Amino acid sequence: MKIAVLILAAGKATRMKKIKQLLPVGSQTLLEIALATAEQTQADQIFCVLGANSEIIRAQIQNSKVEFIDNKDFESGLGSSIKVGVLTLEKKGFEAVLIMLGDQPKITPSYVNTLITSFKNEPEFIHASNYNGKNGVPAIFHKNYFPQLVNLQGDTGAGRLLNDPKIPVKTSKLKVDLTDIDTEEDYRNLSQ
Repeated sequence: MKIAVLILAAGKATRMKKIKQLLPVGSQTLLEIALATAEQTQADQIFCVLGANSEIIRAQIQNSKVEFIDNKDFESGLGSSIKVGVLTLEKKGFEAVLIMLGDQPKITPSYVNTLITSFKNEPEFIHASNYNGKNGVPAIFHKNYFPQLVNLQGDTGAGRLLNDPKIPVKTSKLKVDLTDIDTEEDYRNLSQ
């Protein structure tokens, strides 16, 4: 099964007031950590959706293994990034997409690989992460869900699908730090 990782990194980071994707974390940037994690997985290809500050980010992130996708409509929210990404993957013949955020630096390749393996064993389910009882990303979706992903709107992202009681979702039991870096305080805590 042909699986793509889709990293969402198009936002303006208004709460951070800086280009969040390029914040240094050790010897890498926040986005480089997400890309490096994706590279170490069983996925066939990595895509990254950029929007705000796209040219600045592209100029600083040198990674030939990643295909960047521009979301001109990034201001309308996460749903628009999922839409432009999934439409690209659909055209390229991918059978599944694993959606990740570009600002969750504690997620490990082994965690992502566990989601992929679970999905390969039971592709009829969406395989998602568990946030204290709520489902979220990273999550992997079969192409049967591409039409619903393309129709997401606003800033709720895939959460609407992942928490719909009518949709079969399995969540990982693995312990992983799913913290995303949204504010200066989040970033300071990460650096400690």
